[in-house]
Amino acid sequence: MTRLALFDLDGTLVDRQTAVSDAVAALCLAYGYGTAIEQRLRSELADRANPADFVRLRATFALREPVEQLWQQYVDLMAAAVTCRPEVLGGLMRLRESGWTIGIVTNGASDIQRAKLTAVGLTDLVDGVAVSGDLETRKPNRELFELAASRCGMNLAGGWMTGDNPAGDIGGGREAGLRTIWLRGRPWPDDLLPADHDVDDVTDAINILLTETE
Repeated sequence: MTRLALFDLDGTLVDRQTAVSDAVAALCLAYGYGTAIEQRLRSELADRANPADFVRLRATFALREPVEQLWQQYVDLMAAAVTCRPEVLGGLMRLRESGWTIGIVTNGASDIQRAKLTAVGLTDLVDGVAVSGDLETRKPNRELFELAASRCGMNLAGGWMTGDNPAGDIGGGREAGLRTIWLRGRPWPDDLLPADHDVDDVTDAINILLTETE
């Protein structure tokens, strides 16, 4: 029986935080920006990034470079810096070989999220991707999970969601009717019901799903 496994991207399948640090440093070096701009960028981009961040940066610091140029260079630098561990890629391959359909449901701007997927080799390992920028809605909204399932040629019935964000991934996944696996790390809200499983690494989540196949 074909099963649907949905995954979050940032902090789940790829290391976004290290990539942000490297990309910001490289961007500031390329344009000769000083400490104030670098600190502002690190603060603005810590949780998410979109062109509006660079609109504010350009206005605050009276930068000469066009917003479109700054954003595109940041996208390119993030794609160059982001990483997905070989054991994660291998685990997803095993899931596919075991008959799972794999989707990614992620918040973020469409161009930067897809650039990261392509850069680390995830595009060829998944059946469908839904990015919040596609719909201008974000997890935990059920609509984004439904879009991911639809792009995988599936519906949500019997599916799973794995991610590191308690409210967005686990709470949203549960509200969408999915079973859930939480990657421990962030504080867990007192008013949120627990996930079906909690693990320390996404490879542990993949192993749980593989056990479900047997």
